This record gives sequence, C-alpha cells and structure tokens, in this order.
Amino acid sequence: MCMPSPSIDQFVDALKQTVLANKRWVPPPGKGSLYIRPLIMGSGEILGLGAAPEYTFLIYVSPVGNYFKEGLAPLNLYVEEEFDRASRGGTGGVKSITNYAPGLKALTRAKNRGFSDVLYLDSTNKKNLEEVSSCNIFVVKGNAISTPATNGTILAGITRKSIIDIARDHGYQVEEGTITVDELIHADEVFCTGTAVGVAPVGSITYQGTRMEFKTGAQTVSQQLYFTLEAIKKGLIEDKKGWIVEIDQ
Repeated sequence: MCMPSPSIDQFVDALKQTVLANKRWVPPPGKGSLYIRPLIMGSGEILGLGAAPEYTFLIYVSPVGNYFKEGLAPLNLYVEEEFDRASRGGTGGVKSITNYAPGLKALTRAKNRGFSDVLYLDSTNKKNLEEVSSCNIFVVKGNAISTPATNGTILAGITRKSIIDIARDHGYQVEEGTITVDELIHADEVFCTGTAVGVAPVGSITYQGTRMEFKTGAQTVSQQLYFTLEAIKKGLIEDKKGWIVEIDQ
C-alpha cells in the first residue's frame, strides 16, 4: 500500500487518548461496547498515480451493540461463487478498504435473499474456504477446530488469534490450513470471529442450493470459547497472556 505506519507506542498512546476523551460514550456493562476504529488515509496533494506525499492517522469511536441484526442468534451464510473478496498478490491480508468494497454487491444480494452474510471461496479454484465479509471462519469436528490459513488473502484478525490461543488452552486441536467447501457437510459446528462480531455461531451455510445446518446453542464449542474470551475482557478470569491494557483515568 506504500503507506507509513505509526510506531506501536504512538498507536497505543493515541488509542488511550481517544478512549479517555470519549469515555462518556462507553455503554454500561452488558449493553454494548465502545467500537474503536483506527484509520490511515492519504491526505497529501497529488493528482497522478502514486503514493500520497502525506498521510493522516486518526481514530474514531462509536458505542455499538451487536454487529448482526440476529444478535447472538445463529448466522445463516451463503457461499459466494461469482464474486471474489481477494486474490493472491493482492491486499487480502491487510485491513484495507479494497477488501470490502468489492464485496458490497454480493453482500447486498445475499441479504436480500434472507442470508446474514457471504462466505467467500478462494479466487483460484473456487473450492477452498476463505472468510466471511467481515470476519474469519472456524469449522469444528469433534475435538478438532480448523480455520483457513492466513496465506495473504485472509485477514489475520486479532479475535481469530485470541480464539486459537484459548481453544488450545482448552485442549482442542487447532489446525490452520486448507478447508474445502465440501468438508462443511461433515462439520459439527461452524462459527465466525471478528472485532465487531466477537464470536458468532453459524446455524446454516447454503452452497449450490443445498443448506447445511450445524449445532448451536448451549454446550457448544463456540459458546465455551466466547464465554472465556468475554470473561477475560471483563476481568472475571485472570489475564495470563497480557492482553488487557488498562487506561488510567
């Protein structure tokens, strides 16, 4: 992208300052969260094709509830075969607007058909799972949890990483690799992870006119992992990984 980035210290300090300046907008416990969106954009003057001579780093926040209108209800996904989210050699592995704009038509079409979101396949073979429009995907079979590997076309989400670590702590065998769409028929559970969506169970996936349904609700793997992550966030479980950053008021 040819864009400079702030240092880690600059980034964290800016986050803290922004949250403190907007602390009155933090929802009460259990009523939502304060969504934080860092952004870098080209702001220097240039008309020709080329990197901007200047960039602006900013952070905006907003109180939010659940990302999906279903709330905590299971999602119903549609496997997209016509449109691609990203391709090899592109920007699929970074959080760029170029990964979201191309999917708007597919997402709108899926929602008009009654689906929650779109599940994309790899652009080369149209057979391997990539990710959902706004989140990573996990497939559960017995004690094994699989998720597509971050090979340049998939965003390495921080919630994805957190869930992988928690799952391994719980004794699950987590595999990052290739998952074909045909393997979904053998899955016990499917769930999604993301900054905005948290951990969202998937109730069904429709592929080529066939609807595959998965286990949801109590006593599921996704629910166990979700409760653990939320407990760490809220301080109900000791944070042994150094994930929590306290902000002095």
